[in-house]
Amino acid sequence: MNKSSVIAACLFAALNICTLSARAEAAEVTPQTYTYGTHLDIQKVISLKQDNSTTCGIVEARMTYLDSTGQTRVLDYSKFADGCHNEN
Repeated sequence: MNKSSVIAACLFAALNICTLSARAEAAEVTPQTYTYGTHLDIQKVISLKQDNSTTCGIVEARMTYLDSTGQTRVLDYSKFADGCHNEN
């Protein structure tokens, strides 16, 4: 095994450890429910999910994001379904 193979293997192992710890951290995040006036510190949105609905109406949604300190946060909120684009 040459020197570059050893370095590549060490780098790969380090990246896997970081990925596993990030997944474990994300799994432990307690969702916060949005209310009017909730302070949001959103640096980067990771994912957006919502209940499936083909009709216009209110659905529950969840946003997973990173705040300005790099912490993973989860926010539950209500929104109009995607089927409401042409409704008033």
